[in-house]
Amino acid sequence: MSTRQFGARVQRNEDQRLVTGKGRYVDDIPLTGALHGAFVRSSVAHARITGVDVSRALALPGVVKVYTHADLGALDVQMPLLIPHPCITHGRTQYPLARDEVFHVGQAIAFIVAEDRYIAEDAVSLVEVGYEMLPVEVDFEKAAEPGAPLVHHDVPGNIAAHLVQESGDADAAFAAADHITSIKVRVDRSTAAPMECLATAARWDEVTGELTVWDGTQAPIGLRGALASLFELDEHRVRVIAPDVGGGFGPKIHFPYANEVLVPLASMELRRPVKWIEDRSENFVHMTHERGQIHEIELAATSDGTVLGLRNRFLHDTGAFIPYGIAVAQVAACQIAGPYRIPNVRVEFSCVYTPTVPVTPYRGCGRPQANFAIERAMDQLAEELGIDRFELRRRNFIQPEEFPYTRPNLIFADGLAVTHDSGEYEKALTALTDALDLAAFAKEQREAWAQGRYLGLGVSFYVEGTGLGPYEGGHVRIHPITGKIFVNTGLTTQGQGHETVFAQIVADQLGARVEDIIVVEGDTGVYDWGVATFASRAAVVSGSAIHKAAVLARKQVINAAANMLEADPDDIELADGRAFVVGSGTAGVTLAEVATASNPLRYAFNKAAQSATQFAPAARSDGPSLGEGAHPGIEATDYYSPPHATWAYGVHGAIVEVDPATYGIKIHRYVCVHDCGNMINPMIVEGQIAGGVAQGMGGAFYEKLDYDEDGTLRNASFMDFLIPYATEIPHVEMIHQETPSPLNPLGIKGVGEAGTIPVAQVIVSAIEDALKPLDLPPFRMTPLSPSLIHSHIAESGNRG
Repeated sequence: MSTRQFGARVQRNEDQRLVTGKGRYVDDIPLTGALHGAFVRSSVAHARITGVDVSRALALPGVVKVYTHADLGALDVQMPLLIPHPCITHGRTQYPLARDEVFHVGQAIAFIVAEDRYIAEDAVSLVEVGYEMLPVEVDFEKAAEPGAPLVHHDVPGNIAAHLVQESGDADAAFAAADHITSIKVRVDRSTAAPMECLATAARWDEVTGELTVWDGTQAPIGLRGALASLFELDEHRVRVIAPDVGGGFGPKIHFPYANEVLVPLASMELRRPVKWIEDRSENFVHMTHERGQIHEIELAATSDGTVLGLRNRFLHDTGAFIPYGIAVAQVAACQIAGPYRIPNVRVEFSCVYTPTVPVTPYRGCGRPQANFAIERAMDQLAEELGIDRFELRRRNFIQPEEFPYTRPNLIFADGLAVTHDSGEYEKALTALTDALDLAAFAKEQREAWAQGRYLGLGVSFYVEGTGLGPYEGGHVRIHPITGKIFVNTGLTTQGQGHETVFAQIVADQLGARVEDIIVVEGDTGVYDWGVATFASRAAVVSGSAIHKAAVLARKQVINAAANMLEADPDDIELADGRAFVVGSGTAGVTLAEVATASNPLRYAFNKAAQSATQFAPAARSDGPSLGEGAHPGIEATDYYSPPHATWAYGVHGAIVEVDPATYGIKIHRYVCVHDCGNMINPMIVEGQIAGGVAQGMGGAFYEKLDYDEDGTLRNASFMDFLIPYATEIPHVEMIHQETPSPLNPLGIKGVGEAGTIPVAQVIVSAIEDALKPLDLPPFRMTPLSPSLIHSHIAESGNRG
């Protein structure tokens, strides 16, 4: 008998294929006679282009075509601003290929198509670009100052967007406060650095007039729409397929990149398949970045630590363009109050242009920056008031009876006021402090200090708005011969385990084995309605849609089986891939037989062929006719549109030791308490948390993109951009807490970004706590590094 799959630790369906090297990525797509592309990229941050000479490249044997902006015709237009907002007063987006100016190192200037990649790369070095240099300022705080060099000559002060939001009356709260805490924190720029870089392949079918594009994208349906519009094709003549994708983390949702325009264009014009695979050096200066923000935050509190109000002003580095709108800054603005019951919040931000790679969401999307700011401020408030930092947090949590808790006028990325749907924040903090045993740690820390060892404890509580709309759909179909169940949705997967969790959802409704359910996504030829994979929304939105479709399919199966078995539908049970009458003692009928009997043509064919598969003796001898509005087979489609975001949350704590000689760190313990509502598969949740912590560790202590004063990225390689090895990633002790969301039929919340959000604060606060005997100023920046810790100590006049 089948057992319930929802909530079970089911092994991932996709792992056998992926870990044995049978995954298929864009570069694995077999395209006979394919040409290969390579880009000529700007070597300077900001300049006027005085000329582009491609003659030597064209003369190279094997070069088929060289594109500059002059060759693009109607495509020589600015790409769309994907998420408009009224506060974007000076929105600027890039052209497929630079026209008169370049705005950052790495911007595409020309595209070379050749018989192989080697020839294309050789030809790149033969293109001569003339530059008239323009002044630059890459520090986004300085770029916002009066008189700074302009990235776009018609954008005053380099300000792309400015927004003020207020919930309550912050000024009144500050006037009534006993104490005001003020801090300024900086989070520096980083990159997702996925294992698979960007990749695009295209094939134009001249006979059918159809364009097929394989792309490592998180948004195939959106990309299809963009390509159909750009190339003036009917959408049904454009098929976008995202095969296996080697990591996404957000930047792969931005579209269209230059490659996503030039590769299909070349295929259509040259009548041959064309492929372009980004190399790692390109990835650093082409794929979008994230993280750079500077927050000035104030807390108004009573003498007992009750926070009455919050004011936050911050700058957001948007890079040379703002193609994704204010998404990152808006998310940060809406999550600045964290899990705390702060009735009066005023938040203001400006998006600043700099001559650097554009910024779009990267795992966390503004949440790590907001978390770092509010949690650093809470630590300082606790210090100034002489209140234990854990106790201060307890006093300010939103309480269980206060949910749903709304912050009016703080408008989230879904266009709705921030509304926390459910949670037990104090319970989560208690679970963390119990696991860490604060009294035992305090004793251990004192002993370590006495021995000249620097041991510290860091903590961070986070919230995460997940499951954004507007909608997703799900389709479920039972194959009439094999009984396999096919599930489709408009999302893509980049390793999250969709093939397993979506199968678990369907298995529970149809009484099937998880391994008998085939999930296909990321292909507009299979399912062509949907949005994209981002913002920890897959399980919440697509999962709910698939659940609803599976419920409809279940009703069809039960009604058909009841007809076949001459029983009441209420007496039909589904289990082990069969439908049977409860208590009858008979084997019933298989899902394949039900699906066959529900299709008159298939039923008649099988009966005529005297199929070896026979129904139970009580089964009807003729195929059912179709009633009004009915359809053949077992098949259902439904959609889910969330009323608003659902809010996951958690708290992390770490015990860290700082080496007094090298200023490196060793993490003795890392404990995570999290709540993503009902868990579909705890094992996959744990994988998501562990992966998030790994990326968070990179952003906390290693990974910082370092531009020089001329706008050149100095560490654009894995030789210089420090990604932590597995040896630097701590073992994460996980404590599960489940507070169901009331907003969706499964009671779930997203988990994809949760692990990343609090890590920088956890590590920085632990390092600060460890170094207390040195009486240092607090740390207000991330990522840290051994050299930054050394500089901080040296600048304080204390050399340890």
